[in-house]
Parts: sequence; C-alpha cells; structure tokens
Amino acid sequence: MKKFVISAAMALSLGTPVFAADMAVKAPPPPPVPVFSWTGFYIGANVGGAWSNNRWTDTLFLTNFNNNNGVFIGGGQIGGNYQIGQFVIGGEWDFDWAANNNNNSGIVIPGVGNIVVTNNNRWITTVAARFGWAIDHWLLYGKAGGGWVGNNNQTITNLTTGVSFTCGTFTNFTNCGNNTGGWLVGAGFEYAFTNNWTVKLEYDYLGLGNRTFSVPVTSPFLAGDTFTSNNRNVQMVKVGFNYLFNWGAPVAARY
Repeated sequence: MKKFVISAAMALSLGTPVFAADMAVKAPPPPPVPVFSWTGFYIGANVGGAWSNNRWTDTLFLTNFNNNNGVFIGGGQIGGNYQIGQFVIGGEWDFDWAANNNNNSGIVIPGVGNIVVTNNNRWITTVAARFGWAIDHWLLYGKAGGGWVGNNNQTITNLTTGVSFTCGTFTNFTNCGNNTGGWLVGAGFEYAFTNNWTVKLEYDYLGLGNRTFSVPVTSPFLAGDTFTSNNRNVQMVKVGFNYLFNWGAPVAARY
C-alpha cells in the first residue's frame, strides 16, 4: 500500500509539467482596421454642363423669347467636412465659367422684324451647406444655400434690319443689371478611392429672381416695350475631384 501511494505521487508530480506544456496559449487579437474619416478641408476641380431657363416676355406683342440653352461649365470648389459617427456636415464654395456662344434664334414679329433676345450666363458661383451620410469610403449628401450668375448684358437685335441695343451699354434700356442671385438645392455622392483623393457626381438647381427691363419710346423698334423674365433657373450636372486634407483616417477601431 505504501509503495502504491508513493508511485501515484511520483506519477502526478511528473505528469503536471506535461499538462502545462500541452495547454493552448491564446493568441493576441489582430490589430484594428482603421475606419475612414471625411473630416477635413478639401480643394478640387469640376467639369460638367448647365442648362438655363430664361424666357423673356414682352408687353406689346405678348411674345415669348426663349433663351434656353445648354453650355459646358468648368471650375473649382473648396470646402470642409466634419464627421460625427456616420453623419457628415460641412460647407462648400464653388465657381464655374460658362462657355456661351450667343446662338439664339429669332422670332418674327409682323411689321417689326426678326427679333432675338440674348442674355447668356458667363459664370456661376454658389455657397452652400453640405450634409450627408457616410458609408465608409462613400458619402451621400445634399446641399442647400445660395448662388449668383454673371450675365452678359441683355441685348435685343433686329436680325432683319441689323439694329441692336444692349442693356447697360447704351441709354436705350432701363432697369439693367448683370449679376443676379437666388437659392440653391442639390444632391450627389462622393467616393474616396484613397484616404485623400475623392471623386463626386452632383446635381444642382439654382432658382433665380425675376428680371424686367424697358425700351424707351425713342427707340427705332419696340419703342416703349417692356421685357420680363419669370421662373428663371439654372440646372447643373458636374463631375469633380477633391483632395481631402484628412485629419486622421483611423477615427475608430473596427475588429
């Protein structure tokens, strides 16, 4: 009996290290995967197209002179984002040149001639707040703010006689103004293909105020006529690239 107890004790003492050596050691957790952040300032460029709705109606003949045309636009933007969870807020200012060509067709008014009204947009600038929802490297956003359009002076040309009058250049027109403003809404999506470079597609609607100008009674044609433009707007579709000065992509850990 005594030998049995001694043998069992020796077996236990010799077997203990074997159990300790066979126990699995828990591996350390993998390093966290950084979550992309939209927080930071950015600067970029854009190209696209713009379509203006600029219909003028005169009071003497009640004729609509449509000045609706699509043009190429290009420019740049600067702004900033701040991300809170998945919600992103910020602001943006952009400026675009418009490539107008003054190729509007005329309307024949009996006894007067073939009349064309020209009022092209030269540049478009907007200032707006941006608010969106981030899904990792994707950002779905909306915009709301204001915008301004720089116009060529309104010009009325009689294509039949070749006589032309330009608002703001001669004294034949009154109530002239070249720059008009209005409200802006828009929406788009942006994708960050690196931590700093992003590409976006955006649609904007710029609603502009009404305009009126009058032709003096001393004019050789359309004397005393008044031209009014209502429901003026510019719609834009743009593709842009931004460089984001990211303030730290790993804002949180994801396992």
